[in-house]
Amino acid sequence: MEIRVAGDLEKALKLLKRKIQKDGVLKDLKKRRYYEKPSVKLKTKQREARRKRAKSGKFGKRPVAMADRS
Repeated sequence: MEIRVAGDLEKALKLLKRKIQKDGVLKDLKKRRYYEKPSVKLKTKQREARRKRAKSGKFGKRPVAMADRS
């Protein structure tokens, strides 16, 4: 990872932090800090996928009209 400093060190630090966060480096480091059993790893992966789907709204709540019919 390469960040070029063009005078302002604070701006370069901000760019570096943003790039590290975008690449997921810190998240990966925290995840690898401790050993995680395969079963726990699978549950974590499923939870993350569920959270992503809910966040995108693809499989979120049903519309009100559909909920009344059930």
